[in-house]
Amino acid sequence: MAHPPRTRVAFLGLGKMGHGMAGRLLDAGFDVAVWNRSKAKADDLIGRGARWADSPAEAARETRAILTMVADAAASQAVWLGPEGAASTAPADALAIECSTVSHQHALDMAAALRARDLVYIDCPVTGLPDAAARGELTLLIGAEPNDLDQARPFLAPLSQTIRHFGPVGTGTVYKLINNLMGAIQIAGIAEGLAIAEHAGLDMTLVREAILSSVVASPQVLRHAPRMIARDFANATFTAALRHKDAVYALNLGEALLPHLPLSRAAVEIYAKAAAAIPAEDEGRLIELLSDQSRV
Repeated sequence: MAHPPRTRVAFLGLGKMGHGMAGRLLDAGFDVAVWNRSKAKADDLIGRGARWADSPAEAARETRAILTMVADAAASQAVWLGPEGAASTAPADALAIECSTVSHQHALDMAAALRARDLVYIDCPVTGLPDAAARGELTLLIGAEPNDLDQARPFLAPLSQTIRHFGPVGTGTVYKLINNLMGAIQIAGIAEGLAIAEHAGLDMTLVREAILSSVVASPQVLRHAPRMIARDFANATFTAALRHKDAVYALNLGEALLPHLPLSRAAVEIYAKAAAAIPAEDEGRLIELLSDQSRV
């Protein structure tokens, strides 16, 4: 007896997050076509049964859903609407699920452009680290019409145990930008505080013990303070350039709504310097820039 064909999906962008997410879709039994600028990042997924595509357009053919996890709005524009973009071949009514962190305006513009091509756009940025992506434990921040989200749920379930539906397209991205902007402010504050402690000559072992059990011990403090004190950035999870990009998107949105956002602007400014000095390095290295004032 012949088995029914597996549902085809495409996954575009196999960085630290996308790689784990594509793997989850494979493990869930989908027929997954993958594309990335560097094919080497797809090798183990191909070994697990994924189909390599030479372009987003090739990946999107005959698919029910296309998911993207790329660096920024420009990369999203290219994979959806570029010369070899997924929108050129995706079937009518396919789900275009944008997991990338893009600007709010980009999400709205992309929704309109893909809707004009009879595709269903869902903005679905995520929170969580790469290990959570590989375990299917991300939190998905959704902007979509309820019926569209219902159609997408089978493709989202392998990625997450928590789906937060904020409203129509664009609202998931609004929240993600707020989340990452607050993260930028907090991480910059941790780096500044620890740099002051170091320059004041405090016992940093005692500082570590005190701060981790203090009222300011947020998840960001718990994660970043020990790494900053130890200068242990071996397992980079989020780069200075990516945080700067997200903070800029968030500030642009915020300043369209509120005229004065001094903390947000200060965080963008310090991350701009980090993005220029250490773009591909872990954002925790911000403490090194702050400790060495000649670099700030």
